[in-house]
Amino acid sequence: MQTWQRIRALVVKELLALLKDKRSRFVLIVPPILQTLVFGYAATFDLDRVPYAIYDEDHGSAARDLAAAFNGSALFELVASVSSVREIAPLIDSKRVLLVVHIGPRFTHDLLSGSPAPLQIIVDGRNSNTALIALNYVGSIVDEFSRQWAQAAGLPDPPAHLETRAWFNPNLESRWFFIPGIAGLITLLVTLLVTALSVAREREQGTFDQLLVTPLRPVEILLGKAIPGFLIGIAEATLVILVATLWFRIPLLGSLAALYGVFLLSAVGVGLMISSLAVTQQQGLLGAFLFMVPAVILSGFATPIANMPQAVQYVTLLDPLRYLLVIVRSVFLEGVPLRVLVQQLWPMALIGLASLSAAGWLFRRRMY
Repeated sequence: MQTWQRIRALVVKELLALLKDKRSRFVLIVPPILQTLVFGYAATFDLDRVPYAIYDEDHGSAARDLAAAFNGSALFELVASVSSVREIAPLIDSKRVLLVVHIGPRFTHDLLSGSPAPLQIIVDGRNSNTALIALNYVGSIVDEFSRQWAQAAGLPDPPAHLETRAWFNPNLESRWFFIPGIAGLITLLVTLLVTALSVAREREQGTFDQLLVTPLRPVEILLGKAIPGFLIGIAEATLVILVATLWFRIPLLGSLAALYGVFLLSAVGVGLMISSLAVTQQQGLLGAFLFMVPAVILSGFATPIANMPQAVQYVTLLDPLRYLLVIVRSVFLEGVPLRVLVQQLWPMALIGLASLSAAGWLFRRRMY
């Protein structure tokens, strides 16, 4: 009983040290909200404006109908009408247009005769992701135009007709993919910083020796430093989840129990391991960021892990953020129950136990 009373006293001391400082309160509350909002609006693969130019060499009825189909789309914005090939390159080089629709001189004639009518799309490929999205939009408009032209001309429709249906994200909004990942990323970052600076702050302020002469044993000091990280992490995760669900209207279909606990264990363990090695808060802060940068890159947050080299894929197995992103996105969008996520939870538990054990060993070694 006395053990838990001593640990509780140390936890209260840690929380007061964090919350009484105005700068610490600001760092814990304001940046997570701002980062969620900034990433929610800025980090997106959605393309809601496609500036384009049209080069019509046909001027026939089919060419006019196709041009009208592009003009009638809310996504496409006509910037210029081109009259020669020489005008195309300056428009794309200056980024005035993303693509140019080139209608050949026999476009209407070929359609009326029942022959294939080629259509050229010249797209700015400097940003390959944006170019592919724009080409998908163009393909949808051209397919719809082809069906309507075939019906009006009394021609048979193509034998195969593609109808798509997206599960879990019906409107294919990239925001639904990014923001759940941001929730895990911000939770990891704040939890890591809080724990990575805890022991280093004691050393830097000269209170670490005072802590050693207390009745607290090393394991009790370790727990007293870890529990505030748990509490701060849970509070940060709750704050980001509220912003995601109430502000961005991202559905939360699964259980909240899967979003807490094991991930915080792994984050706190890594943070304490960094803190036990750091002598100053500056070293603890540097160590936290040295861990965070590769952790984000290897987590599959922006690029799929399956596209990485095989050797790098093995390295990602040591990254707790890799498992968290799968859990967060599955819980948010798929409503996956906790029992299905066991394959992601047990590696995180091992990472947490290993890092906490290493932190305890380093802490006792540095203490004595």
